[in-house]
Amino acid sequence: MSRQYLLGFDVGSSSVKASLVDIDSGTCAATAFYPEHEAPIKSVKNGWAEQAPDMWWTNAKLALAKIMADTGAHGEDIRAIGISYQMHGLVCVDREQRVLRDAIIWCDSRAVPYGERAFNDLGRATCLGTLLNSPGNFTAAKLAWVKDNEPEVYEKIYKVMLPGDYLAMKLSGQINTTIEGLSEGMLWDFNRRRIASFLLDYYGFSHDLLADVVPTFSIQSRVSRQAAMETGLAEGTPISYRAGDQPNNALSLNVFNPGEIASTAGTSGVVYGVLGDVNYDRKSRVNTFAHVNYTEELTRLGVLLCINGTGILNAWMRRNVVPQGLSYGAMNELAAQAPVGSGGVRIIPFGNGAERVLENREVGCSIHGVDFNHHTTAHLLRAAQEGIVFSFCYGMEIMQQMGVNIHDIHAGRANMFLSPTFREALASTSGATIELYETDGSIGAAKGAGMGCGLYHDHTEAFDSLRQLDIITPDEEKRPQYAEAYAEWKDILEKIIRQSKQQ
Repeated sequence: MSRQYLLGFDVGSSSVKASLVDIDSGTCAATAFYPEHEAPIKSVKNGWAEQAPDMWWTNAKLALAKIMADTGAHGEDIRAIGISYQMHGLVCVDREQRVLRDAIIWCDSRAVPYGERAFNDLGRATCLGTLLNSPGNFTAAKLAWVKDNEPEVYEKIYKVMLPGDYLAMKLSGQINTTIEGLSEGMLWDFNRRRIASFLLDYYGFSHDLLADVVPTFSIQSRVSRQAAMETGLAEGTPISYRAGDQPNNALSLNVFNPGEIASTAGTSGVVYGVLGDVNYDRKSRVNTFAHVNYTEELTRLGVLLCINGTGILNAWMRRNVVPQGLSYGAMNELAAQAPVGSGGVRIIPFGNGAERVLENREVGCSIHGVDFNHHTTAHLLRAAQEGIVFSFCYGMEIMQQMGVNIHDIHAGRANMFLSPTFREALASTSGATIELYETDGSIGAAKGAGMGCGLYHDHTEAFDSLRQLDIITPDEEKRPQYAEAYAEWKDILEKIIRQSKQQ
């Protein structure tokens, strides 16, 4: 008997990744991504960011072909398909399912005025109390921009969808979405537990533009004959899971219930916590969406803290501070030579644009307390890592005020989490235990597909094979030192914020 697999796709802005998970062992049998270099993002004007959805489909097929060849798998060996995708994008298609314009993706900022206008006109209390966020720069606001600026395109739209909905459409010929997807587009009313009609009406959108809603874990559609011919998949294979990349990352790390936290620390950093009650930040400094296991009967929300200036600061240090060619591993060893608190050096890490956690202020990156007669490269490197940790803890305080109980942080062993200094500082400053795992978004999507098709009874069974690599507990002896350094860092940040308000 041939081996049986689950297939997961992760549609990112830099590539599309595909993984095959062996059902018997629960481990990844093969993984691949395309393109091997970052996919292009079109930016015709400052602040714009677009990608051609057909490129995602092409890259998905190429990644799939590679893992099928590597494993010798055939289409009939794949039991179900799951999809993870870059959040908040806008894809518009006509009745023939033809794309009408390039997708406006997550990092495009042109729709900000449309979200702000809705926030002001509808009222802060209404938006935060029902959407749990400002309409901001999310999918609904992007569609409002199209309606206002490209009426000839808007008139032809049959359905709007997210990037993951598009890939599912190409695989199945059917158009549908999920409550989690609607929530990330600001199209779900958490009070009434239905589509946010008041926002559709405000923008003048027809309700018919939205796709049919299907459960996140369910047989959402099946591979069509056309897609089977293009991909080598078996016709009728179920597509049984779909979620945005951050909720899916949490799923990949087996984070489903209140008090559980998932984190990433790549170019930007994310802390994603599960909340069991409807709540929001009054200043909209963090975002709240439906988590993967949210239903109309069960409240499970994902509170998303994003820090733009994370790994990009470490990369800047590598390019501009350390000797040329020094590896990240060697940088981590050098940072560890400096004492806790970096000898008084403090780095504010917000040099990658406006930060939502700072109420969309752009305060920049700044270095404080350098003594030319004492401090070295090691102090600067440690101060950079501690500054990133402190920015996480600053945002986590907001999450805690909302009721997110942070006691365990789950993360993949990658990027900043490869640094022992970073891990120790985060655990000891926050007081949380860090658990490191071997997983990624496409593997998580495959496991989600197994849940959606009924192969697994629940997430406990699905993630029974999740491999824990390390556990980092707070260093009780060093906690007072980290607390003192964090307090000093926070004082500096708050002075900068006060100064920015006066300008």
